[in-house]
Amino acid sequence: MSFFKNIFSKEKKETLDKGLEHTKSSFFDKLGKAVAGKSTVDAELLDDLEDVLISSDVGVATTVKIIDRIEARVAKDKYLGTSELNQILREEIAGLMSKVNQGDATEFTIPETDGPYVIMIVGVNGVGKTTTIGKLAYQLKKAGKKVVLGAGDTFRAAAVEQLDIWAQRVGVEIVKQAMGSDPASVAYDTLQSAVAQNADVVLIDTAGRLHNKVNLMNELSKVKRVMQKIIPNAPHDVMLVLDGSTGQNAFEQAKQFTATTEVTSLAVTKLDGTAKGGVVIGISDQFQIPVRYIGVGEGLEDLQVFNKVEFVDSFFN
Repeated sequence: MSFFKNIFSKEKKETLDKGLEHTKSSFFDKLGKAVAGKSTVDAELLDDLEDVLISSDVGVATTVKIIDRIEARVAKDKYLGTSELNQILREEIAGLMSKVNQGDATEFTIPETDGPYVIMIVGVNGVGKTTTIGKLAYQLKKAGKKVVLGAGDTFRAAAVEQLDIWAQRVGVEIVKQAMGSDPASVAYDTLQSAVAQNADVVLIDTAGRLHNKVNLMNELSKVKRVMQKIIPNAPHDVMLVLDGSTGQNAFEQAKQFTATTEVTSLAVTKLDGTAKGGVVIGISDQFQIPVRYIGVGEGLEDLQVFNKVEFVDSFFN
């Protein structure tokens, strides 16, 4: 039984359900073992539940919050049964996610701006950054938006080539320069082109290096400054792409990137092949940054707008 009215289409909901299958089966397998033979929620069960949440990559700090909230409910109702634990967990996790992810978007939309809406995408190599940009370009174009890509990761020839392939596949324009070019110069040219074409959205790729945080911070700051010469408020969104399958490593990446630049949204990829989907809950809570998109499969349609109601529903249903 679903506790929420589904607001996704049937196809999108089925894709999300399937994408979270590994996470859900792993979590509830562990939870089932924790509650086996117990009828009430006591201190021992809460300790076991804490282990279940931490081992599901929800993260220690977020787990402690959830356990504290459940403890408070148990204190009010001394005879809280294990049969009610799923619903309590569901409510507490939904409550945590609601604080950060305020909206209930279901479609790919962008805010109204005077000129193109600029999204700068950041993240380490290998997290699915280029693929996310390609799929996002596809979805936005499908929604009727004119999209321009900027190949700002000029330190890897493969990054420019991959983005070029995505641009051709999706049918959107790409602005690129030779490998080793100044990323800020690429961003500048991209925004100039986007303004000239009356584009709706600009997606700027950036280099995915973390070995020297000072250089990365300086580079991203320079890219921002140069873009603002064309569009004063650019970038409107700095999106950090994280690989959900890496679990706690995704936490560390989020920590490092949020320390070097002002990240305003998250995209969490590769949730379909992992049991670590709980990381979405922990990262959203710990960094207080909204999750904008999640990747739940290889197909073009499998980048989804993150909707907290549907996510929690798929996780628990």
